[in-house]
Amino acid sequence: MNSKIIQKAKETIKIEADSIQNLANYINEDFEKVVTLIFESKGRLIVSGIGKSAIVAQKIVATLNSTGTPSLFMHAADAIHGDLGMIQEDDVVMLISKSGESPEIKMLVPLIKNFGNPLVSIVGDPNSFLAQHSRFFMNTYVAVEACPNNLAPTSSTTAQMVMGDALAVALMELNNFTGKDFAKYHPGGNLGKRLYLRVADLCKNNLIPKVLPDASLKEVIMEITSKRLGVTAVVTAENKLMGIITDGDLRRMLEKSNVIDNIKAADILSLSPKFIHSDALAVESLNLMKQYDISQLIVADDGFYVGILHIHDLIREGII
Repeated sequence: MNSKIIQKAKETIKIEADSIQNLANYINEDFEKVVTLIFESKGRLIVSGIGKSAIVAQKIVATLNSTGTPSLFMHAADAIHGDLGMIQEDDVVMLISKSGESPEIKMLVPLIKNFGNPLVSIVGDPNSFLAQHSRFFMNTYVAVEACPNNLAPTSSTTAQMVMGDALAVALMELNNFTGKDFAKYHPGGNLGKRLYLRVADLCKNNLIPKVLPDASLKEVIMEITSKRLGVTAVVTAENKLMGIITDGDLRRMLEKSNVIDNIKAADILSLSPKFIHSDALAVESLNLMKQYDISQLIVADDGFYVGILHIHDLIREGII
């Protein structure tokens, strides 16, 4: 194991962590004013930068769009070759730069100001051209880059990204952005499923094992076996849920009793089984299964039996 490699990696993390820790000292009235300006704007937020800052700008735009703040990315170099046309009257423009002195940035600033759009910035030098010509700026000064030559943007771009996250989270707070809102913008993948998929969506194609309370032991076994869910509900003639019988209940009953000819479902059912409503989020069912260390849940609405949700349903949909 190369100790120099490990040491350098740890030094990098330490330097960047210190830079981020110091960033909290720059959260001030200007930060609050930027958040308020964007929140109250009737338009979008246009975010631009050059070089590594442009890549950070794209990430910030992606985060803002996914958390309820409409945003667009505009590359600073492309802006002066036609992309300025994406800026509309009510938009707020935000420029990101470490030095605030890049030629493309210095060319872009007066053009944006001529448009009349409010200009804000994320910049590492409060005395820079960009900071001085912004209505408000968010300071991302770092004392040193993690790069051993103090050249490659490392600590500075991390600071920019964290400031962008702070901006996005503050706007989420003002927008009262909830998990349901998040689900609207993230319908795909396992994350989306955890946010919108409901119990009814998972169990609707499952077989529905159930027996009446006077069903014989053979009928109970046949129902559990044929429906292949390891369980059956016990219901009234009106489909009201009375209880549940699992494979485990059957084994425990057989261990205790030598006479089984007259045993009925009502004799071995477990009362007050764990259940969940059909309109509950699927992730809620996972939490219940974990809490009680079970692999099936009764689905019931207003006391009426709907079906069975099995842990395999959650696995199949990627909830687990």
